[in-house]
Amino acid sequence: MNETHYKSANFKRLAEKRTNEILDLLDKLANLGNKSNYEYTSEEAKQIIHAVESKFSVVKNAFNGKVVVKKRFELL
Repeated sequence: MNETHYKSANFKRLAEKRTNEILDLLDKLANLGNKSNYEYTSEEAKQIIHAVESKFSVVKNAFNGKVVVKKRFELL
C-alpha cells in the first residue's frame, strides 16, 4: 500500500467515524429542545445555535485551507 492510498483510506475511515459521532451528538443536542423535558430561554437556545453554526463555519474553512480557531462554548 503506497502512502497516498494509505492517507486516503485513513481519511475515509476517520471521516466516517468522526462525522457519525458528530451527527449522533447533534441528535442529542436537538433532544434538549424538548420543552416538556427541559426549561431554557430563547436566548440560551440562540447561544447554542450560534455556537454550532460558528463551529460549522470553522469546519468549512478548514476544508478550504483556512486557519482553524478552537473555542469552547459556555452559556452566558
